[in-house]
Amino acid sequence: MKEIKQIIHAFELARANQQKAALATVVHVEGSSYRGPGARMLITEDGKLTGAISGGCLEGDALRKALMVMMQGKPLLTTYDTSDEEDAVIGVGLGCNGIIRVLIEPIVPEDEINPIVLLQQIVQKREAAVLVTYFSLQNKWHEQQGTRLLLRGNEAVSVLEKKESLFIEYPDQSISAFFEYIAPPLALIVAGAGNDVFPLVQIGEVLGWDLTLIDGRPNYASTQRFPDCRLIIAAPEKALQNLVIDEQTAVLLMTHNYNYDKALLKALIDLPVNYIGMLGPRKKLSRMLTEFEETGIKVTEEQLSRIYSPVGLDIGAETAEEIALAITAEIKAVFAGRTAVYLRSFTGKMHDRKTEIITYEGTK
Repeated sequence: MKEIKQIIHAFELARANQQKAALATVVHVEGSSYRGPGARMLITEDGKLTGAISGGCLEGDALRKALMVMMQGKPLLTTYDTSDEEDAVIGVGLGCNGIIRVLIEPIVPEDEINPIVLLQQIVQKREAAVLVTYFSLQNKWHEQQGTRLLLRGNEAVSVLEKKESLFIEYPDQSISAFFEYIAPPLALIVAGAGNDVFPLVQIGEVLGWDLTLIDGRPNYASTQRFPDCRLIIAAPEKALQNLVIDEQTAVLLMTHNYNYDKALLKALIDLPVNYIGMLGPRKKLSRMLTEFEETGIKVTEEQLSRIYSPVGLDIGAETAEEIALAITAEIKAVFAGRTAVYLRSFTGKMHDRKTEIITYEGTK
């Protein structure tokens, strides 16, 4: 989502300067690639690139083709075969060994459903959406339809329920469709505005997470200390009242105040938050659970599975910066459904990009 926001911002600057722009999107991959379907990059006529479609080996050629697309005003589907080790044009030194198809579309500001407009609509709502791009693998030299639809709710039930993108081929119509699942950005709510939160916020900003800080102390939770965060100064019983908490939300309890953290945990366990991290030793959580049970509050196994205490991965963290790294890495792993093992010992697919492929033999 951060990359999408950067692309929108870059396009708005280009439009203000009356510059043409084109959007390059990875729509289909066979084999391995540095970026998967849905990776995108904005190219402006002054040669500026925002976003990325590879690790750097495709961008130069995509720039040249994008300038041609801007001039002609028609989308272009281009294929890069990184399995060809003799192809020095696209710099296959990365050894990706895949076939990558990239759709390059001119952005026409007057078009009310141009790709940037659709991306803007996605950013405006904290809601999962499906972006539909049409193209032809069989007739790549013919005019490509491009990114034309934004679907939500019942219009894209299958993709939204599975939370994975979908590639559909319609052979009799010589057309393919890429239904791209786009989740809202991860929302990180941090209870505590002490100095140890600074590196955590900085990493969250780099990752493009939506950041909210909760604290009962106005001199700590201030715009001077945290200018880019939403700030809530309240008692724990009222701190969550005006927050939208969904399955894309992570909460960290690190106020260094036992009673404040305990009150927040009590409020959180019945909410649909998939990650509750608590700073401190294991006995801190055990004590809270015992006190909950004494007052008639029973925490289920399912609820307990969403509480991470002690918080963070075991990377030998000591400093605030290292602890922030351990925490954010754990959050990323949990929401990606990964185990956070050494990649060199990992035997499965390194990038599980979850793109289902369907071929329709008849006319849709």
